[in-house]
Amino acid sequence: MKCIYRKQLTFHLPLFLLCLMFVLPVKASDLAREKRMADEIVDAIIDGEAVYLPALKKTFLGIYTETEQEAAKGAAIILHGRGFHPDWQDAINPLRVGLAESGWNTLSIQMPVLEKQAKYYDYVPIFPEAFPRIESAIRYVRELGNKKVILIAHSCGAHMAMAWVSVEKNVCEKIDAYVGIGMGATDYKQPMLKVFPLDQLKIPVLDVYAENDYPAVKNMVEDRKLLIDLAGNKKSKQVVVKGANHYYVDKGEELTREISQWLETITGNVKKPLINFE
Repeated sequence: MKCIYRKQLTFHLPLFLLCLMFVLPVKASDLAREKRMADEIVDAIIDGEAVYLPALKKTFLGIYTETEQEAAKGAAIILHGRGFHPDWQDAINPLRVGLAESGWNTLSIQMPVLEKQAKYYDYVPIFPEAFPRIESAIRYVRELGNKKVILIAHSCGAHMAMAWVSVEKNVCEKIDAYVGIGMGATDYKQPMLKVFPLDQLKIPVLDVYAENDYPAVKNMVEDRKLLIDLAGNKKSKQVVVKGANHYYVDKGEELTREISQWLETITGNVKKPLINFE
């Protein structure tokens, strides 16, 4: 599928981030906190195995889970929300395990984190730290032979994914579809600083939000739909998970089912009803 990107948007984001450095305090992610979280969860991993991937001359944690099906459909790279980890129980663990049961290899990766009290505007300057992690994850699953790669991102992970899309010129050569969950979540009196570049994504896009999501996420539903429609991919879609909140507490299975069903429609694996010719 041909990728067409608007040069103006691609050109301005680095300048935007540079200007932002003069407005917001310059920070680096909290590697000590990241290590503490990794130490806490690695030994408790039941499904999948811990892998350490390179980025910026350091390594970061990922959890790779192979499907038990004979032929994998591809790989799903999963980005968690703000301040969490790649085995977060409410949304990420159900996704990485449930999609593996549906035939996908999954790689859930640790995203850059700050201290617990950090807000949206604190995180914006460290979004670029996520870019080499996303690239490293894509390279890892491709080298393992996965022909299709799906990028799935929740909340702040979606902010980081969209910032990567804004600067990456070859997105649709690197990933085959994008799933954004709870896109647009920020903090009180901290509106988004840049529109999501969903109109640049010519690959299939699934926009998932919760029935009881944050107002910022729900208020942007029509705007996101407009941008997705401008991209022009007929397989793109919006879905709402009934009864769920932003964190999908006790709704991880429902979230996974919505995403798994949509993935079937874009990979040509939709099960057709049996026809009785008698």
